[in-house]
Amino acid sequence: MDKRKFNQVRRLVVKVGSSSLTYATGKLNIGQIERLVGQLADLRNRGLEVLLVTSGAIGAGMGRLGMSKKPRTIPEKQAAAAVGQGILLHMYEKIFAEYGVVVGQVLLTREDFADRRRFLNARNALQTMLRLQVIPVINENDTVAVDEIKLGDNDNLAAMVAGLVDADLLVLLSDVDGLYDGKPGTPGARVIKEVYEIDDRIEALAGGAGTIVGTGGMVTKIQAARIAMHSGLVTVIARAGEPDVIRRLVEGEPLGTAFWPSARLANKKKWIAYGATVSGRIFVDEGAARALQQNGKSLLPSGVTGVEGSFEMGSAVSVIAPGGKEIARGIVNYSAAEVKKIMGRKTGEIAAILGHKAYDEVIHRDNLALE
Repeated sequence: MDKRKFNQVRRLVVKVGSSSLTYATGKLNIGQIERLVGQLADLRNRGLEVLLVTSGAIGAGMGRLGMSKKPRTIPEKQAAAAVGQGILLHMYEKIFAEYGVVVGQVLLTREDFADRRRFLNARNALQTMLRLQVIPVINENDTVAVDEIKLGDNDNLAAMVAGLVDADLLVLLSDVDGLYDGKPGTPGARVIKEVYEIDDRIEALAGGAGTIVGTGGMVTKIQAARIAMHSGLVTVIARAGEPDVIRRLVEGEPLGTAFWPSARLANKKKWIAYGATVSGRIFVDEGAARALQQNGKSLLPSGVTGVEGSFEMGSAVSVIAPGGKEIARGIVNYSAAEVKKIMGRKTGEIAAILGHKAYDEVIHRDNLALE
């Protein structure tokens, strides 16, 4: 059986970028938007649940404000987004309405994923919209987002949304046909059809450090694919301008590059791994690293060798193995000051050192998400 036959897909997230929605002038490409909407409406009519993550608000605002160049400062981008978001949504609402489809706007920032309660509220809102047969039209809230809270790119936003709602498929539409094994456009360069592991080679092809091969925007798409793979769903990168591309993908045509998932993380661990804001780092020895990675154990104080940052009980921290590589993220049971006091010591010594012992573990395995 063709592995690309996504017969079991019931819920998919489609992301489309600014370059696919606007002309070089910054104004909206109405024809492209109409073709995209027609495909999504048709999939909805088949019974699939569809969420659209869309860029283009700043570009739409540029056109209305008469800007000839993309704004550089955060306030200028926010102003353009404030004007453009309404234009963009109105365009989607008008075209979807021609197919009898209701849409709803959802604007998100990093903080909506970092705070557990807001994370769950966003999840519940999106689930309810889908139940009411509404297609969520999602964008990062550029009007209020600043560097500290920006998700960084709508590719990452789409992957986090896909994990948030337990989607089956994430489609990242781009201006290229997929991930190439060489520089696109050069003789012999071909699209890699299937990826099962994002290793150093894949990152280099996407445009990682020390390479000249990468294409614009591919780095963030690989980051998004990694998030999706750990969330247990398939990601496909394909060209937005390919005729009827989404329908053809769902029906199993091997377009673009497919990234196949690893084990699905539980919803709480998705949040720990990709939503929660990291407040500090905990360094561990080789024995502890091996126990976490290979044996699924909790992190005990005896395996901790160092602490960095200022965090409190319940904060998310990064776990660092010897050599400096992050191997996990988790929710700590003790503050940074307390971990410093008990690191390297046995569990039975915690009460004597701190004067109390609420937990045996620095991080329990149920609150630990491995890389």
